[in-house]
Amino acid sequence: MSLIIETRIVHGILRVAAVDAETGEEIVFQAPAHTSRQEIDKLAAQKMAYLKGKKR
Repeated sequence: MSLIIETRIVHGILRVAAVDAETGEEIVFQAPAHTSRQEIDKLAAQKMAYLKGKKR
């Protein structure tokens, strides 16, 4: 799974949008502003896997 991840700080909170490059499915979530990129990547992958599991 290949994800395109965009992050933006909004009012002190990190807004994360991730799109699956193969299917175009998108997830959006919030995290603390100090969250590391490694944690963001892991969370995005987990949330995308959860979404795909629900659609089966």
